[in-house]
Amino acid sequence: MIRRLEIAQSMIHEPPVLFMDEPTVGLDPAARNAVWEHVSQVRATLGTTIIMTTHLMEEADAMCDRIGVLPGGRLEETGTPAELKARLGPGATLDDVFTHITGAELEHRGAYRDARQTRRSIRSHS
Repeated sequence: MIRRLEIAQSMIHEPPVLFMDEPTVGLDPAARNAVWEHVSQVRATLGTTIIMTTHLMEEADAMCDRIGVLPGGRLEETGTPAELKARLGPGATLDDVFTHITGAELEHRGAYRDARQTRRSIRSHS
């Protein structure tokens, strides 16, 4: 409910551009559908440009006119969902596109102990 309230609050003043960071994270399927239905209505009636981040490629495929893939914070590829998928060939999904652009292997950056030490260091400097 809090996530839905945040989204509703962001649209009250009818912004010309709306930035949404992982808008449906933590929502159940019914709530997610309600959010996207509302966002679609806002786009259609107000012409609001919506810029969002998501890790859910099926959501990006269904909701986005254009997509930018930013592995490591760098813009690597842009295009419509259809253009990006066509670059890989018939039957490609946006999951395939994402994996192709970012690389199939996850980068390993140290052990648990390293992460714990970094968190402690950050806390002590805050």
